[in-house]
Amino acid sequence: MRQALRFSPSGFHRILVVILGVFLVGMTSNRRAQSQESEPARPRPTDSSNGRLGPDDLRVAPAVQRIEGTSAAAALPDSAPQQEPLGGNYIIGPEDVLDIDVFNVPELAKSVRVANDGTIVLSLIGRVKAAGLTSEQLREELETRYRETYLQNPQISVFIKEFHAQPVSIIGAVERPGLYQLTGPRSLIEMLAMAGGLAKKQSAPAGRTLFVTRKGGFEDAPLAEGMNLVAPDKLEINIQRLLYSREGALNIPIRPADTISVTKADIVYVVGSVRKPGGFVLEDREKVTVLQALAMAEGLFGSPSKNSARIIHRAEDGGRSETPVDIGKVMKGRAPDIELAPNDILFIPESGGKMAAKRGAEAAIATITGVIIWRRP
Repeated sequence: MRQALRFSPSGFHRILVVILGVFLVGMTSNRRAQSQESEPARPRPTDSSNGRLGPDDLRVAPAVQRIEGTSAAAALPDSAPQQEPLGGNYIIGPEDVLDIDVFNVPELAKSVRVANDGTIVLSLIGRVKAAGLTSEQLREELETRYRETYLQNPQISVFIKEFHAQPVSIIGAVERPGLYQLTGPRSLIEMLAMAGGLAKKQSAPAGRTLFVTRKGGFEDAPLAEGMNLVAPDKLEINIQRLLYSREGALNIPIRPADTISVTKADIVYVVGSVRKPGGFVLEDREKVTVLQALAMAEGLFGSPSKNSARIIHRAEDGGRSETPVDIGKVMKGRAPDIELAPNDILFIPESGGKMAAKRGAEAAIATITGVIIWRRP
């Protein structure tokens, strides 16, 4: 006999509330999903000052950073300059010292100097040509040689311990003249910096120009203002324009065996009846005039013979010549202000008559003073 199901009013209400709650939750979830599908994607907020993620994007930051890292590397322009590691393209040559290391085979590790014929001698494989190769090319060559003979999968490293094959001579008015080795691409200014810069000594400062001598010549070098090809293998460069102008063509690349010679500043001399005789350095000027030389010597002094002054020129062969100059007329603007070339001497003699009169006056004053003292009671 079946028994009829009976629900109490309170139980029926509970079931109805549960069913209604489930229905409402389902509808809410469906609407939320539809709104998310129809809503357009909003741009990721960023910090306008530096392009970093804002505080609302912390949940997606790791994934976005990985994507940005990949796209940033791929977006680099082909023309972007790539800085080469120091010595990356260095060509090995005679007298260089190399450290050879074979992984897991310490018996084959060796420090070796490249011979004058450009070869090195290693255990098991004998003589190997090293000159003319980079360290990477030599490493590949050694791995091939060892793989063909004794080792199954050799892993070799080549380190250039000492550089001796690409010397550059720097002489003249620099702080540390000497022989410097090129360990990578170097410009003229970089080589001057390696030598300590231009000489700062007051007695022998650097002049206005320098010379770069190259065995192969400068046929392929583009000439610019401030640059003069004085010989096929000798280039003259104005130091002031090199250091203080924006003319990049003057900062030429330096090659092995180049010689950089920095000239010393020229000197003019002023002697005779001047307040401060001596030699005066022409640091940034090629020439000075007579009046400029007198200003350097702090003007005339004593009893100068202005119309008897002269400029003494010294030739390279040791000869001498003189040019008369009337200082009095030059100072009054009645005669041209003559230029003095480097190593010229401006001589201003004393006036004989004025000197004799001066000495006579001094003797008379001394005599009168003695008489007065002698007659005093």
